[in-house]
Amino acid sequence: MVQDEGSSSSVTSSPLQNFSNMPLHPAAASPTPPWMMRELRSDERGLCLIHLLLNCAAAAAAGRLDAANAALEHIASLAAPDGDAMQRVAAAFAEALARRALRAWPGLCRALLLPRSSPTPAEVAAARRHFLDLCPFLRLAGAAANQSILEAMESEKIVHVIDLGGADATQWLELLHLLAARPEGPPHLRLTSVHEHKDLLSQTAMALTKEAERLDVPFQFNPVVSRLDALDVESLRVKTGEALAICSSLQLHCLLASDDDATAGAATDKDRRSPESGLSPSTSRADAFLGALWGLSPKVMVVTEQEASHNAAGLTERFVEALNYYAALFDCLEVGAARGSVERARVERWLLGEEIKNIVACDGAERRERHERLERWARRLEGAGFGRVPLSYYALLQARRVAQGLGCDGFKVREEKGNFFLCWQDRALFSVSAWRGRRFD
Repeated sequence: MVQDEGSSSSVTSSPLQNFSNMPLHPAAASPTPPWMMRELRSDERGLCLIHLLLNCAAAAAAGRLDAANAALEHIASLAAPDGDAMQRVAAAFAEALARRALRAWPGLCRALLLPRSSPTPAEVAAARRHFLDLCPFLRLAGAAANQSILEAMESEKIVHVIDLGGADATQWLELLHLLAARPEGPPHLRLTSVHEHKDLLSQTAMALTKEAERLDVPFQFNPVVSRLDALDVESLRVKTGEALAICSSLQLHCLLASDDDATAGAATDKDRRSPESGLSPSTSRADAFLGALWGLSPKVMVVTEQEASHNAAGLTERFVEALNYYAALFDCLEVGAARGSVERARVERWLLGEEIKNIVACDGAERRERHERLERWARRLEGAGFGRVPLSYYALLQARRVAQGLGCDGFKVREEKGNFFLCWQDRALFSVSAWRGRRFD
């Protein structure tokens, strides 16, 4: 792991340990003049930034745009997208707050933001690959998921895996190796990958097909070009006689945005009539989708989600939670990459920064980054008919072996009631859980 000389893991130290107790009302702030701010030590600057950010969020939530603007002016003299972890995360949240304030003037908002409103699909894909390398939480989640799939598919001859976020081949390349090493020989593997961009699916197909041929694993790739909230489950082409596994990595929370859309349908008529799935006429889009997945009879479904609460209706509540959460991720990047790293900058701007902007600046159906904790997902999954499958001890060993091989003590895997929590220091950032239809119990 690379770290700049003289830098430290600043975000998980004193500033963020105390920020939740700080006052949120703008009147409580006594802004330090910019010339004094530049003289502050790193820890003092971090505390001041947190204080200003929280007051700015409170002002924005209350519609006091003059107070929000004053706070942003002070933040600008302290924050820096190429500074230490606290300066970087403050810059990202300040941009998100500024975008929210600009929404009061739609003309200005369109003129200033639309020309470069979001990164391209290729840029997002590159940022995700860099995130996998620099903060390999999803590598740990993939190792646990693959082990669960391997165990569920023991002795099966035809295996169908549905990947609900199929833009990256890394996890499935590892699964091909695991299946090739089975004592009874590899099964016929059919992988269905869902993603809204055809080019990324094509790249995944090429990489996996080439490796499957090299390993002599019978393989078929089924691309489904669709957003998850528009997915027709019939397009997944599940066939009788194949053993089905479903994997969802950081995807399901986007379905919760549909519940804010007045035009979003609830369940289909078929879903509404299904007493087994537990769905009712008031079922939300997410619940209906989970019920449809249950209807496919998967032997196992592995779900990875952000372990965070970013779906509160009020801005201040989700801002505080998001600041705490993303500060830990920026701190992880501070330890994992030099401050001048191009890859780190891409992750912070094209991936994490975009998520922060969506959480803070957007409302209604536009706000898609609606992360919720595992306990809430568990209630939804159980309501749709799924039963818990404890992740195995061997899956825990696999994930911890990957974590230990990273050369950094900050990455940890915690097991609770058969679920895994992927942590930076002592903060859980992602959860991994396994489920199956109760008809298999």
